[in-house]
Amino acid sequence: MTGYGSGADRIDTTRPHPARVYDWFLGGKDNYPVDEELGRRIAGLSPDTKRIARHNRWFMHRAMRWLAGEAGIRQFLDIGSGIPTEPNLHQIVQGSAPDARVVYVDNDPIVLAHSEALLSGSAEGVTAYLDADVRQPEKILRLAADVIDFDRPVALSLIALLHFVGDGDGEGEGAYALVERLVERLPAGSFLVLSQLTGDFDPESVEKGVASYAAGGVTLVPRSRRGVGRFFDGLEVVEPGLVQVVDWHPELSLGDLPVETRPVPIYGAVARKP
Repeated sequence: MTGYGSGADRIDTTRPHPARVYDWFLGGKDNYPVDEELGRRIAGLSPDTKRIARHNRWFMHRAMRWLAGEAGIRQFLDIGSGIPTEPNLHQIVQGSAPDARVVYVDNDPIVLAHSEALLSGSAEGVTAYLDADVRQPEKILRLAADVIDFDRPVALSLIALLHFVGDGDGEGEGAYALVERLVERLPAGSFLVLSQLTGDFDPESVEKGVASYAAGGVTLVPRSRRGVGRFFDGLEVVEPGLVQVVDWHPELSLGDLPVETRPVPIYGAVARKP
């Protein structure tokens, strides 16, 4: 495990952080009362919140299993990695390909602290962590180059991240521009894997969630299917296309997925750079 950056002394426990709220949704213990408070408020508005978070996590598992297996990818750049929750991305891909190289990126000091302690990769591969924000693509690419060879295919993972990034309008580069800059650096044969919250199925509940996050000082931007599809412009989306995460290759799950009769309002897809 290689670490870049240090910030454990600047953990802000007065404001919720998306990584810690997500940890609470998944049943983790690495969050603070302010995160739990926001999590409970959102779960009160939408009782399905924890179910949706679990399906998003399972989508990541299946996508990484496919990338390391069928697609043969050996380098992974995971931005917005979040607090370690086993099995994590490096455990999945190095289980299939022990020589895989994984770089995690996040900007919450508690994620950094736990990543340094918990993320130990295989002896044959490399697992590294960068303390950086998705809004710093040049920094991420520069530091990641110590581990990742950008002349060889890379899987860029943006799981449940971009709905916390707006479209610009004075706050710096928007989500589409950031993804374009990151994908531009990747060589042909690389992949983008992405999941994103949508209000297409239950707009009222999602808008209440947006308001709750805003009250906690956190931006939340749900996007339509068309809006999520824009992230994949110029890429070859693999089957089954852009779908609710529960519908993305459920056969790749190592266990039985719950049978769903209700929507899972997160779109997900994997796409190849030609």
